[in-house]
Amino acid sequence: MNSWNGKPYHSLDFHLKEMFGRKVYKLALDGGMTCPNRDGSVGRGGCIFCSQGGSGDFAAKKQLSLREQADLAKKLVEKKAGPDALYIAYFQSYTNTYAPLSYLEALFTEAVSLPEVCALSIGTRPDCLPDETVALLSRLNQEKPVWVELGLQTIHESTARFIRRGYGLPVFEDAFRRLRAAGLTVIVHVILGLPGETREDMLETIRYLAGLKIDGIKLQLLHVLKGTDLDRLYRQGAFQVLELSQYLELVGDCLKLLPPETVIHRLTGDGPRSLLTAPLWSGNKRLVLNSMARYLKENKIYQGQEY
Repeated sequence: MNSWNGKPYHSLDFHLKEMFGRKVYKLALDGGMTCPNRDGSVGRGGCIFCSQGGSGDFAAKKQLSLREQADLAKKLVEKKAGPDALYIAYFQSYTNTYAPLSYLEALFTEAVSLPEVCALSIGTRPDCLPDETVALLSRLNQEKPVWVELGLQTIHESTARFIRRGYGLPVFEDAFRRLRAAGLTVIVHVILGLPGETREDMLETIRYLAGLKIDGIKLQLLHVLKGTDLDRLYRQGAFQVLELSQYLELVGDCLKLLPPETVIHRLTGDGPRSLLTAPLWSGNKRLVLNSMARYLKENKIYQGQEY
């Protein structure tokens, strides 16, 4: 059994301390971009689960300069971070490579140049990664580590159509191949509990990603947020959300299947409580994480157990 500083999985916290030798925090920044699934290029309204904040509800706003955004984000963690902390410049809201190359170059170059920033993390879609953008990220990766986060959510095409993802699995595979060839770190987002998916469907997605030996993964519980199309369907009784006990078991099964080298960036995720329709238990992050730790320990589960 592997142990990553006492945890039964390869946590992001462990990984960052191995890389940088100290505590690292994320600065949620807004690059001022939209999404092709919102502006009509691919679709309108976004994926059915996406809030108006484009999954970046905790980020600072683009009206501020990047320096001002970073300073504001640092204030949120300054008491626990301390003066010597390092930070990841994290572009999460919407699709952060959906802009002209010149704009991206100026934005990301400035982010990398911030002295307290030790790495750059960019959330995007695999259909928004032309070769010239990948080349830019590869160049920046020579200065500081660059991570690209891809919102796959599921490998099943019927679910992808239902959630209005807007691209097929071959598009993801092509982007993943080119990013890897360029030497970039690739983190994949997966949503557990999508309507219509069985437990085995979800584990098929994890087995597929384990086969690719992805660098990192974010396991995200399906949240129903107010004002989304998913919220409307939930209120109509079209599907049910997972109970805490179901989610704990599912995450445990996912961890067993993943390679020990894959960094676990997230085990649940959380949205603003003011927007949360369901499941309400997910709003208590401490409860979820404590329950997860206890469940893994009691059932002797560790990452890579069945890989």
